[in-house]
Amino acid sequence: MYFRYLLLSMCCLLLGVKSSAQVSVEAKIDSISILVGEQTNLEVAVTARKGAKIVWPNIKPSHYLVPGVEIIDVADGDTSEVDNNVRISKRITLTSFDEKLYPIPGMKVKVDGKPYEANQLALKVMTIDVDTLHPNQFYPPKTVQNNPFLWSEWSGLFWMSVLVLALMGGIFYLYIRLRENKPIIAKIRIVKKVLPHQRALSAMEKIKAEHLERSDDQKTYYTQLTDALRQYINERFGFNAMEMTSSEIIERLRQNGDKKMIGELKELFETADLVKFAKYSTLINENDLNLVNAINFIDQTKLENVPTEERVVPQLSQEDKRTKNTRRAIKWLLALSSTLVIVLLAYIIYSAIQLIS
Repeated sequence: MYFRYLLLSMCCLLLGVKSSAQVSVEAKIDSISILVGEQTNLEVAVTARKGAKIVWPNIKPSHYLVPGVEIIDVADGDTSEVDNNVRISKRITLTSFDEKLYPIPGMKVKVDGKPYEANQLALKVMTIDVDTLHPNQFYPPKTVQNNPFLWSEWSGLFWMSVLVLALMGGIFYLYIRLRENKPIIAKIRIVKKVLPHQRALSAMEKIKAEHLERSDDQKTYYTQLTDALRQYINERFGFNAMEMTSSEIIERLRQNGDKKMIGELKELFETADLVKFAKYSTLINENDLNLVNAINFIDQTKLENVPTEERVVPQLSQEDKRTKNTRRAIKWLLALSSTLVIVLLAYIIYSAIQLIS
């Protein structure tokens, strides 16, 4: 009996050693020496069995890993499989602003509740060398210059400034006058049209994107599906399908000679009526089939080579045309005056800087 307990204890001990041997924590750093303010990445990788529970230490940006070494960012690294184990890593971006050799202690990680510690590292932070042997290479600031003021040098810039102010007043007056006039539409507008089949197919894509055909709310699905079809029929065939029953729509399509996919469309509307009014439950494949039939009906009945843009040409009276010409002249005058003001201001500033320096 004693031998059996001893053998069982040795087996458990061997299994524990084997499981613990599968876990390793390794740390490495991109660069062991940086300048003050530079950054480097510290990577900590844990190799453990698949499915092991790994608890990382609570490290956050703006905190200090050790006094003097600041954490800039913490991000997940690569995850890969090694033999029958998994290797998970984290990337920690570090920086420092004090010149010193910092020891980086091994990071402690818990794997399946057991603590493991990574290897220790070091980070050397250096400053930029300053040449103190040649102080003459450093230039002191310029002394204050006491230049005499001459009216002859500044008179031209003064009168140019007065001219600029007068022009700015004129520009403001013309802008107010232009704003107070009634707006006149003189440009040809291009109005884009959305074709009926494009609008209907967009509604179908929205239904597919929301996965309504697989939702338990079948009433909402068939309501949106039939509303999109009714709107398409209304715009494509020219009768008010939104106010008609399903049977009236089918009969009207037959009278117009539009017999493409009438059977599938009739079955779709009948199923929709049963779902909405008789609480009928459909299968997922039946919902998918009805959606496909609706899209096929739109594709087979859509109009081809229909222009998608419309030119809108405004009609102006003689008074409107005169007002339009006046507004055009004011705009040209505003543009010329603004250009002249910008040029004069640039010249005044440049000349003033030359006189001051």
